Amino acid sequence: MTAATAPAPLDRLSLNQETVRQWSLPDLANGCARAGVRGVGLWRAPVREYGVAAAARLVRDAGLRVTSLCRGGFFTAADPGERAAALDDNRAALDEAAALGTGTLVLVSGGLPDGSRDLPGARERVADALAELVPYAVERGVRLAIEPLHPMYAADRCVVSTLAQALDLAERFPADQVGVVVDTYHLWWDDTVGAQIARAGGGGGAGGTAGTRIAAFQLADWVTPLPEGALLGRGQLGDGAVDLRWFRERVEAAGYRGPIEVEIFNPALWARDGAEVLAEVVDRFRTHVVR
Repeated sequence: MTAATAPAPLDRLSLNQETVRQWSLPDLANGCARAGVRGVGLWRAPVREYGVAAAARLVRDAGLRVTSLCRGGFFTAADPGERAAALDDNRAALDEAAALGTGTLVLVSGGLPDGSRDLPGARERVADALAELVPYAVERGVRLAIEPLHPMYAADRCVVSTLAQALDLAERFPADQVGVVVDTYHLWWDDTVGAQIARAGGGGGAGGTAGTRIAAFQLADWVTPLPEGALLGRGQLGDGAVDLRWFRERVEAAGYRGPIEVEIFNPALWARDGAEVLAEVVDRFRTHVVR
């Protein structure tokens, strides 16, 4: 059986905290432990509210590992004071990631400053910020992971819209220092994404990602019509247009063996019982990703 067709074991499944936003951190840890899901992706705001050290202990005591921390980034401000504040916030995020025991800090690069139409200039400010943060990240054993977001977010949230653009930035640095995030929701539409995933397989890595620049692999489906406010429009696995198995096979062919994190922002899921949602995620993962 080839690397591209080998099944992804369930023990690689990770549940991103936002998929079950209705759960507290203790609920998340206990629910995942009961369901046999051994990884969790965490977000900074609820972790800070609970306490970083307490959250790290909670996850560890439940027998789980933190597969990623979201988010750092927002590097595109032209104002020097705003830029300095963003860098300070990212250093704090790196400290938090290290304390939680994760080697991956997910970066959302930031949108255009008010009144600007200069996408290339904004992307260069992302590169400049990465150069400043890399030494700090290396000291803490955390890899910076650039996440390209769907082009509909380019103006206000993320000027990095394709995996090619993310790799163009990441490849200025060693692969074990700066990687990329492959998120099916954001990349499924791009007919070059298969070639770019293969391109990402040429670097080194750590934490289960040796031999690839892919630092994280996240799943959500694309459903239409999009709700008002497209940020919360991600679909449950198998409900939409994305060939999730195809993505899993491509990232594995590129050498990725790390966690497979389900990250779905969807108010309909948040209105349901968290344990029911998690059981559905596990079933959909088996049906649409592994098989």
